Formats: sequence, structure tokens, C-alpha cells
Amino acid sequence: MKINAKMKPRSQRLKNVAWRKYFFPLFIGLVLLGLWHSTVVVMELPPYLVPSPVLMFKTLIKDWLPLGLALYTTVKITLLAFGLATVVGTVISFVFVQSPLIEMALFPYAVLLQVTPIVAIAPLIIIWVKDVTFSMVLCASLVALFPIISNTTLGLKSVEPDLMSYFKLNRATRWQILTRLRIPSALPYFFGGLRISSGLALIGAVVAEFVAGTGGTGSGLAYQILQAGFQLNIPRMFAALLLISLTGVALFLSMAWISNKALRGWHASEFQSE
Repeated sequence: MKINAKMKPRSQRLKNVAWRKYFFPLFIGLVLLGLWHSTVVVMELPPYLVPSPVLMFKTLIKDWLPLGLALYTTVKITLLAFGLATVVGTVISFVFVQSPLIEMALFPYAVLLQVTPIVAIAPLIIIWVKDVTFSMVLCASLVALFPIISNTTLGLKSVEPDLMSYFKLNRATRWQILTRLRIPSALPYFFGGLRISSGLALIGAVVAEFVAGTGGTGSGLAYQILQAGFQLNIPRMFAALLLISLTGVALFLSMAWISNKALRGWHASEFQSE
């Protein structure tokens, strides 16, 4: 009975922490929406300048068919780019950690790829690659690649020296050191890179859609934004921006959930504060 009495307050505290985790962001969001709507009403701003949140949500419901199809296209490109960046970035990190000389020679080019504006090279990629969808996936992958390379490489190298000495003392092979020591140590860094890269993949997909300028039934949300801007349909533009924002939040929360499931119970970063 004493154990149950002690465990009950602890579980209650954890529930309170989880409740506050979702309540406060939702409360702040509702306050901001209320201020936005009040500003539009009080200042009598016309819809072609700043629509109210109510009008934006009405437009989202009314134009859901084209916006939903555009959302599907953008999410498809984002997920394909994110998966490609994850695979390529992880493989490059494994190569870097095997030889300091290789990392020293090639890592500056990964940095160069990160600092090069995707807007500058996206037209070239779209011209070189005949398939428009694949070219946009490549553009988005380049944007999302560096955080995975940087974080995973750092994680694979962040091994406690005592553990490394213990493995070498027991004559562990390079493969055993990689799979049993380096990879478990790198997982928190790897998932941190995924959280960043998921959002960057979405940004890269939208930028690639802007550059490609694809229209029709296979167009993404970027084309819907451009079309709404040309037609001065600002509520529809805001509705498309809302879908992009919600998609980014959903991607981040998905990566956070996967990270929690993978690291919960053994890594300090996922322990619930009491």
C-alpha cells in the first residue's frame, strides 16, 4: 500500500506535465488567433490585404479539393526527399567516421552544399533532370541533407573514451564497435537531425515547386500560393500557408514521437521531468 501511495502522486505529476505540454501551446495559439481576428475587425482590414482567421478557415473548407490535392503532392515530395536525405546522410556519416582523413577531405563540401542557396541551383537541377517530380525531390533532399550528416557524424564520434578502450581491450572488430557502441551513442544525435531535416525537406519541396512552376492537377501548395497571389485571392493564399505550417508541425511531432519511442527508458533526453 505504501508503494501504491508513492506511485500515485508520481503518475499524477506525469499526467500534469503532459497536460501542460499540450495546453499552454494551444492556449497561446487561441490567444493569437483572437488578437488577429480582433485586429482585422477593429481596423476593418479588407480581405485582399489580411483575411480574418474565420474567413481563412471558411476558404480552406470551401476550396479543400484543390488544396487537398496540392497538399498530397507537397507531402509526397517532402517524404520522398526526407527519406532520400536520411539514407544518403546516414551512409555518408558512416563513411566519415571510419576514416578521419575522408572526413577531413569531404566534410567541407557538405558544408558548401548547405550554404549554397537552393534557389540558385534548383533551376539547373530541374533542367538537367527530365522528370519534374524527381528533380524537386533532389532539390528538397539537398536542403535536408546537411543536418543529418552533421548530427549523425557528431553522434558516431561522441563515444566515451573508457568504453572505446574497453571494446579495443576485448579486441572488438570495427563492425562490432560500429553496431554496439557508435550507433547506440549516436541515436540521440541522429533523431535530433531528423527533427531538423523533416522541416527543411518541407521547405525545400515548397521552394522547388516555386522554381519548377508546375501547374495542373499535379501541382503542389506552392503553385496554389502563386495562383492565389495572381488572382488576389488572399484568403486562399493564407489557407495554403496554414496547410504548409500544419504539415511542418506534424512532421516535427512525428519525429519527436519516434525519438521518444526509440530512446525512452534508457536516454536522459527522453525522461519525463518530475
